Amino acid sequence: MIEWLKPETEDSGNGNGNGHGPGITRRDFIKTSAAASLAAAIPGNLGLYAAGSDTIRIGVIGCGGRGTGATVDAVNSSPGVEILALFDPFQDRIDGSLKTLREKVPAALKVKPERCFTGLDGYKKLLAIKDINCIVTAAPPGFRPIHLKAAVEAGKNVFMEKPVAVDPVGIRSVIASSELAATKGLAIVAGTQRRHQKKYLEIMKRIHEGAIGELVGGQCYWNQGDLWVIKKTPEMTDMEWQCRNWLYFSWTSGDHIVEQHVHNIDVMNWAFRATPVKVMGMGGRQVRTAPEYGNIFDHFAVEFEYPNGVRVMSMCRQTPGCADRVEEKIVGTKGYAFGYGEIGGASPWKFEADEPNPYVVEHTDLIASIRAGKPLNEGKRVAESTLCAIIGRMSAYTGRAISWDWAMNASKLDLSPAKYEFGPNPVDPVAVPGKTPLI
Repeated sequence: MIEWLKPETEDSGNGNGNGHGPGITRRDFIKTSAAASLAAAIPGNLGLYAAGSDTIRIGVIGCGGRGTGATVDAVNSSPGVEILALFDPFQDRIDGSLKTLREKVPAALKVKPERCFTGLDGYKKLLAIKDINCIVTAAPPGFRPIHLKAAVEAGKNVFMEKPVAVDPVGIRSVIASSELAATKGLAIVAGTQRRHQKKYLEIMKRIHEGAIGELVGGQCYWNQGDLWVIKKTPEMTDMEWQCRNWLYFSWTSGDHIVEQHVHNIDVMNWAFRATPVKVMGMGGRQVRTAPEYGNIFDHFAVEFEYPNGVRVMSMCRQTPGCADRVEEKIVGTKGYAFGYGEIGGASPWKFEADEPNPYVVEHTDLIASIRAGKPLNEGKRVAESTLCAIIGRMSAYTGRAISWDWAMNASKLDLSPAKYEFGPNPVDPVAVPGKTPLI
């Protein structure tokens, strides 16, 4: 199976309540639909809607498992959502997406054959369709800065999967696009679904109200087994293989610390209401050494130093046969909190309420904000969390400690390919700490 973004294993079955689950229930749908309908009654900028209606008409950029899944979630989140066009570099991915959409959301599928676009620049044709007013973009992370820029310039609201870039140059582009979106009254919501998840919202409310006292440290983890991999066939060009096997190249995925562990790092930024001032990491490539694993590492350990000297330890690995752990722990002077919904110490508490599927709620919140004329804009926030993960990777690759200010403002690292076309595309060798230069 070829997936464009999140493999189904990424957020499922880890035992901490972060999985997709069986999908939105009828009760959840009624709740979220009612909220969206109420928001639609609030006067807003009707110019955001196609043909002067409040119908959300989606164009999908990246039709793999995550792009298709996010589109289904968008349709299930709110009434009045249609799917108008699809883009993916590969026709087989479009065909697979259409099959899934016909099975799961047939009434919303309004895609005509002439509105299916392939190649590496087909997204431009999709964005030229005036009726589309919202984009779901889930192509590999290395493409997201250029896709976001083009979408915002075309006047589209955007749901953008995380991470949003793979290097500091891309991060600066995303922030610039987010600022442009704000001036245009466009919404950007990111696929950091914990920010829309009830148990995390309740935990953060209590942390910020002082339930565990002054924050003094923390740990976060994404340790799991291995994932899918695509081997190169003789008929594949370098570019096609790298796009299909995108998890394993730093320019396409950012490495797994960026592509996957960004979820947990984002939670730590949320808890501390800050970004780190300095980052020092280590890691390596010990188990996944075959050519099909590209040029990424298989494990990282990173220390994030927040203001006032507070330090957070981060671990991530993708290694079969080892202990799994996906969680965040925030430590305070009066107790501790786990992101999955538990506080220990002076004010113990445990989340025990029902909660709707956060993968659906993030779309409910996006669409309600558009209809209310009060567009959410999470672009800068998710860019900052993505940069934290990027700095962690850069530090591990080079063996250098890196300051936030330098990475944000001075680093010239740009992993973009020389040409966006199918053909040869040499990639950097596997990094060697102490030898790989810091750029």
